[in-house]
Amino acid sequence: MTARLIDGKAIAANVRAETAIRAARLAAAGTVPGLAVVIVGEDPASRLYVRSKAQACEAAGLRSWVHAMPVDTPLDRLVAFVHELNGDPEVHGILVQLPLPGRLDARLVIEAIDPMKDVDGFHYQNVGALVVGDPAFYPCTPWGVMKLLEHEGVPVDGAHAVVVGRSTIVGKPMALMLLNAGATVTICHSRTRDLAAQTRQADILVAAAGRAHIIGAGMVKAGATVIDVGINRLPDGKLVGDVDFAAIAPVAARITPVPGGVGPMTIAMLIANTVRSAERAAGFALAAGETRIA
Repeated sequence: MTARLIDGKAIAANVRAETAIRAARLAAAGTVPGLAVVIVGEDPASRLYVRSKAQACEAAGLRSWVHAMPVDTPLDRLVAFVHELNGDPEVHGILVQLPLPGRLDARLVIEAIDPMKDVDGFHYQNVGALVVGDPAFYPCTPWGVMKLLEHEGVPVDGAHAVVVGRSTIVGKPMALMLLNAGATVTICHSRTRDLAAQTRQADILVAAAGRAHIIGAGMVKAGATVIDVGINRLPDGKLVGDVDFAAIAPVAARITPVPGGVGPMTIAMLIANTVRSAERAAGFALAAGETRIA
């Protein structure tokens, strides 16, 4: 068996194309979806990621604003600026790039964002909606994973899904989305005893631990769908995932590559969330397959 490669780049391009059509419809009616990104400090990786988000927005017909603030910006000033963005009718999505400098309380900043503009899906109101299964803005990476599974026709209802990783950005919301879709879900993490015994039970395995090749030979059952969320840089500079691709691809039925798998979907879903927010603000009817958030 050789796994079918899940082409995240191609699927994300389809999502962005559909979103661009919706953005054009909004623009024709006088509303251009707008995303404001706030970045504090000079972290090179964060700045590169922010630039890629802005470019993707503009390619899809959205406005984007990148607000770079000094590393020594006080918490009260940052929160006040977020409130200013909340009140700007041209801004439909607000994203505060994480991580913030250590002295800043990220939770206080995220909670300052209007939940209806929280296109990252990190505000407690949106998190709570996910827990109970209500429509909301969902975190972009796990939502992108769900779109990959949908595109590939992977049956989630009734499947046994194993999520390796318990972060609030990916692992926990991923488990909730799978659970809400009818899967039986096991969450594993750094303290899980006999990780391989758990992962070998998975029909759907999502690796989001942030550890290079934590999923290796003998840890995946034949025919499983393997989603690799990890992005790790080796000492030689090579980017690899949490899954040992060479060891797992001959066993799995489907697998995502790194890079080119989940990563492109994250930005595609961010753009989709921003357009959903703009549609709500403009009073537009929902697109086919979309769920109401307010």
